[in-house]
Amino acid sequence: MSEKKIIAVVGATGEQGGAVARALLADGEFAVRALARNPESVAAKKLAELGAEVVAADLYDVESLRKGFGGAYGAYLVTPFFTHMSAAKEFEEVQNLVAAVEGLEHVVWSTLEDTREVISLDDDRMPTLDEKYKVPHFDVKGGEADALFEKAGLPTTYVRMSFYWNNLLGGMGPHRAEDGSLKLSLPMGESRISGIAAEDIGKAIVSVLKHPETTIGQTIGLGVEHLTGQEVAAAFSEVLGEAVTYEPLSHNDFRALGFREAVEIGNMFQYYTEFDTHILPRRDIGQTRALVPGWLTLKEFLSLHREDIVIG
Repeated sequence: MSEKKIIAVVGATGEQGGAVARALLADGEFAVRALARNPESVAAKKLAELGAEVVAADLYDVESLRKGFGGAYGAYLVTPFFTHMSAAKEFEEVQNLVAAVEGLEHVVWSTLEDTREVISLDDDRMPTLDEKYKVPHFDVKGGEADALFEKAGLPTTYVRMSFYWNNLLGGMGPHRAEDGSLKLSLPMGESRISGIAAEDIGKAIVSVLKHPETTIGQTIGLGVEHLTGQEVAAAFSEVLGEAVTYEPLSHNDFRALGFREAVEIGNMFQYYTEFDTHILPRRDIGQTRALVPGWLTLKEFLSLHREDIVIG
């Protein structure tokens, strides 16, 4: 019996990388090597219990990354922008990853669009951040980072992510108004948002890795549903058994909420809202559903995670 090909998963203790690692382990075709800055963390130990090989690697230490990728067939690469909120750090992380994965047969890179393709830096409808970005966690990936993979000539599949339904379980979900009713206040107006459950991202990546002949060199956008704010509120209403009313915030009001990521996320939602023709057509629902057997609707996802829903 031949040994399984190894997939090295960066960010395996995070939400996205963790979903990929767990999906690969559940599928069983590949062996999983989880790269973690702290192999002794609770999340790392849980992956080890599921059968992953857990190795120490740091995104700012190229040699540790090379060791982590050594002998692997492929890799899943994701960067943790929201741990540091720094475009410069994210670009450094990608530079190190590109330098370290040389020799692998299949690299899957988690990416996004460059919003500057549709909104210029001097457009004052949306704040410019760090003097050269509109939505840094999009722009660094879709602009500077994608180009690094292309220049290196790596056998890469570019997978564009969507809004995680998981974000709706916490601070972006419904909140209790002063009159006792439930409100959903996403800053997306009447537009649609492309979404997917983290567990379905994992399943999609398994499919991508199983079919290198059709996925290497391709850009694939993931999204199982494109929903309006009213449709998101309706899904919550059904699962919670209580009416949830959609009352969107303006983008400026969202940016003014004052939490750490408010301006970045406010800009992201403004991009979703005003430039939906730039993002929605790039996330083919039919293609995503074909990659994810048993994909979850938002209602199904919320039902599965009913106990995790936090009402603000």
